[in-house]
Amino acid sequence: MKPRYDVIVVGLGHAGCEAALACARMGLSTLGLTLKRERAAVMSCNPAVGGTAKGHLVRELDALGGEMGRAADLAGTHFKTLNASKGPAVQATRVLCDREAYARTMQSVLWAQPNLTVHEAEVSSVVAEGGRVAGVVLGDGTQVAASAVLLTTGTFLQALMHVGEKKEVGGRLGDEAAKGLSDSLRSLGFSLGRFKTGTPARLLRDSIDWAAIEPQPGDFPPRPLSLRTRWGLGEGPFPHQPAVTCALTYTTAETHRILRDNLHRSPLFQGEIVGRGPRYCPSLEDKVVRFSARERHLVFLEPEGPDSPLVYPAGLSTSMPAEVQLDFLRTLPGLGKVEVARFGYAVEYDYAPPTQLKETLETKAVEGLYFAGQLNGTSGYEEAAFQGLFAGIQAGLKVKGEPVLVLGRDEAHGAVLVDELVTKGVDEPFRMFTSRSEHRLKLREGNAELRLARHGARVGLVSREVLERVEEKRRAVTEEVARLKRTGLAARLKRPEVTYAALAAEQAEGWPQLSEEVVEEVEVEVKYEGYIVMAERAAAREAEAWDGWRIPGDFAYAGVRGLSAEAVEKLEKVRPATVGQARRIPGLTPAAFSLVLVALKRGGVGGDSGPGGSGR
Repeated sequence: MKPRYDVIVVGLGHAGCEAALACARMGLSTLGLTLKRERAAVMSCNPAVGGTAKGHLVRELDALGGEMGRAADLAGTHFKTLNASKGPAVQATRVLCDREAYARTMQSVLWAQPNLTVHEAEVSSVVAEGGRVAGVVLGDGTQVAASAVLLTTGTFLQALMHVGEKKEVGGRLGDEAAKGLSDSLRSLGFSLGRFKTGTPARLLRDSIDWAAIEPQPGDFPPRPLSLRTRWGLGEGPFPHQPAVTCALTYTTAETHRILRDNLHRSPLFQGEIVGRGPRYCPSLEDKVVRFSARERHLVFLEPEGPDSPLVYPAGLSTSMPAEVQLDFLRTLPGLGKVEVARFGYAVEYDYAPPTQLKETLETKAVEGLYFAGQLNGTSGYEEAAFQGLFAGIQAGLKVKGEPVLVLGRDEAHGAVLVDELVTKGVDEPFRMFTSRSEHRLKLREGNAELRLARHGARVGLVSREVLERVEEKRRAVTEEVARLKRTGLAARLKRPEVTYAALAAEQAEGWPQLSEEVVEEVEVEVKYEGYIVMAERAAAREAEAWDGWRIPGDFAYAGVRGLSAEAVEKLEKVRPATVGQARRIPGLTPAAFSLVLVALKRGGVGGDSGPGGSGR
């Protein structure tokens, strides 16, 4: 290996792949370190990309120059638009993938990427000198120097797997845990916590009675995630994989009885698992206890590929003993004779509370060290991938001596994700929802490239060809909206029962020929203009008052008269960059917030940039 790199990325899961590709594509010599080369980009749990809010993140990642959307399109076997009957702000794309094809696709990109070297090794420690990262030490004692280091360790730090009473060291079935890095991070001053995640059993496809359960076909024609696919800039005609049909079944009263009768064997309920799991993706035994009045829970059976013998039962995550899992599985319709290829399990792992990070995902304690993905307490491939891309961009810009990438909460759900993490922290695995954004009417899947492609081009990740196509779309949308307003047709299009297609048919002569995606965006902008304006005005009032008021990095909270020790501790821990960020810190009382405002004004910090000033 080279003795020195511009950037080292530790871990090549979904966050690490995006981080490593971003840095290499920005022209930096990049080293990607992984425990097993053939396990890079593996989908550890469900074989799907996207979903509510998650599809938004993937579209945004793609618009910035990331890779996940393209890989999902190439491996996709079942495309579905969720919430299709609801408003455009919450409509989202979900793509079920051929699990093996997804990993192969992403790996082929990694192996072929110029400036990127991939090496198998465990990282035992991070090296810092004078408060700045200097590199890493590998398991064999080799030290590799770098200007920036990104840790994207997923669920592997001090990882422990649970199946009933059995425990096994490992961050994923068939993979070892990362054993020394947690101690290294603590020695550098980082605090760590403990979270847990889980996965269901994998079922043998031929043992399922598919005729007894409800089929769930995908959309036709399918809608891709990536710009490059939509615009014919990918590899060959879309879709690339044969389609699969999923199916819907459900738990029964007998399922619930078996689980309740065996709670004494669950590591979750016997205190063997100390890490907190995701609220929005709980284990089945947890759901049966927490929602005891529910008669059944839905389960989606998702083939792991057109030719795969395995089926993923979404909704059946569990760490029950193997024999209990088989018993309750066979109580579900269609699964009376099911056979199991691999039983479900839970994983406990170390994470680093993300309030220890700056807005760029660079750590506050060590300059040039970045954290991304599940290390920051998030759950989900998509949250991890966006963080990986974002941290990779920021690290690359820092190494190159260029200004950081600033994304506002009004520009991307990904920006909301990062802001929520570094400001509020996490007390459970974090999942992104559109409802977390005050600008959600504006942050739609369909306009992600209009919001973000310019940023991607600025940092060198979006090609001129793609940017020109984006700007062409922007011009077409803007001109058509203006024409409709000028001719008075916009007023008619605002009516719920009137569609753009109906207007076009009625006004056939001289009507412009526009692409489907331009038409969709025009219709959304016209119909929802009033709602968007109202929402944006409300958000702008708050942002103008607070988020535009910056706090000096060295502001002395301990010197604020009347501020409690608890408030000082919270503020010192987060070190908010703006007053708005300080206002969102959990547990900071209105009284404490007011004292900080008074101190900032007395110190001349607010001035023209505070509320009511003219410097914004």
